[in-house]
Amino acid sequence: MPLDSLRLRQDFPILARQINGKPLIYFDNAASSQKPKQVVETMLHYYYHSHANVHRGAHTLSVEATDLYEAARGKLARFINAPEAESVIFTRNTTEAMNLIAYSWGMENLKAGDEIIIDYAEHHANIVPWHFVAAKTGAVIKAIKLGRDFRLDMTDFEALLSKRTRVVSVAHMSNVLGVIHPIKSLAQKAHDAGAIMIADGAQAAPHVKVDVQDLGVDFYTLSGHKMCGPTGAGALWGKAELLRGMPPFLGGGEMIRKVAIDTSSYADIPNRFEAGTPNIAEAIALGAAADYLESIGMDAIFEHDQELTRYALERLKTLEGLELYGPEGDDRGGIIPFNIKGVHPHDVATALDQEGIAIRAGHHCAQPLMKHLGVQSTARASFYFYNSFAEVDKFVEVVAKTRDFFAQFA
Repeated sequence: MPLDSLRLRQDFPILARQINGKPLIYFDNAASSQKPKQVVETMLHYYYHSHANVHRGAHTLSVEATDLYEAARGKLARFINAPEAESVIFTRNTTEAMNLIAYSWGMENLKAGDEIIIDYAEHHANIVPWHFVAAKTGAVIKAIKLGRDFRLDMTDFEALLSKRTRVVSVAHMSNVLGVIHPIKSLAQKAHDAGAIMIADGAQAAPHVKVDVQDLGVDFYTLSGHKMCGPTGAGALWGKAELLRGMPPFLGGGEMIRKVAIDTSSYADIPNRFEAGTPNIAEAIALGAAADYLESIGMDAIFEHDQELTRYALERLKTLEGLELYGPEGDDRGGIIPFNIKGVHPHDVATALDQEGIAIRAGHHCAQPLMKHLGVQSTARASFYFYNSFAEVDKFVEVVAKTRDFFAQFA
């Protein structure tokens, strides 16, 4: 059953705003989604009625806060079909989760000559942490090429795999191209080579039904603020046996079993990786966001994304002077990068903002991909379930208007 985007918009007060005297059209969802009342009110209710530190007190408020916090962990586990809640670690965001893996697993398990495979379309959060690891361990980073269709070149991937491959780390969905990578196939091939498989789910988790067990990955990461949750809350899921074999990422309170002046031992998961007072309210609100998305239905959300994307691409292809990037087909989410020939993407974004349309412009934390595409940057429109076909029509109209305006100065 198709979702009712107009009804769902009522849950998002910010979408009633006007920008520069025009109704807001929010097409910057790949950067951060908007927040429904249900999520914001969950956070407020916690602060108004149940706030206390978690795991540390026998009094009523502490017990309530702990129960809410751990219930949120359970909701995230259900959301990605994790086999047990304790293997879900709360982080601030996907970037922190990727760094946790790189430091706690990578630094401990990689040595000189070991190989880490990523790809040219990765976000910097899945590149820079591996630079740190490579610099410390002598491991080597290799990248899967993209085909002419903007998808991973699987033949090149198979050629890169060797007995030295220890890590394959790829985004579930590209934050620029929108392509959904074949994570399950990648994981099978990685495991056959003796490597672990990491999936960056920052873009996929808000839009695609995720089943970490079916995907066969060893680690999966996500960011709350891209999936209708608050900023400052994300999650890392890892196989319990891997997490239990990793040293802590941060030291301090809560992550210990026993401490003496000259030594310490560490708690079991998840506490081992959640040192100090966590983002309690944000984690609880992230659990509410997972509930909210499940109430809509992840399959319905993805279908809506695809329909909007297909429609937008059909409309944009009728405009001369546009460069569009990304694959054709059903393995693409609601992200459209584009350029107007001869116009800087920042100028495009500014012009659209004057008409109330919010898009992103820049290299999107994907400089290797920009180089691969032969551009410095792109404009990027990205959709979510509260966006409509009427908004796409207005967007295409303003893109054409922007192209025509700048053409007079060419």
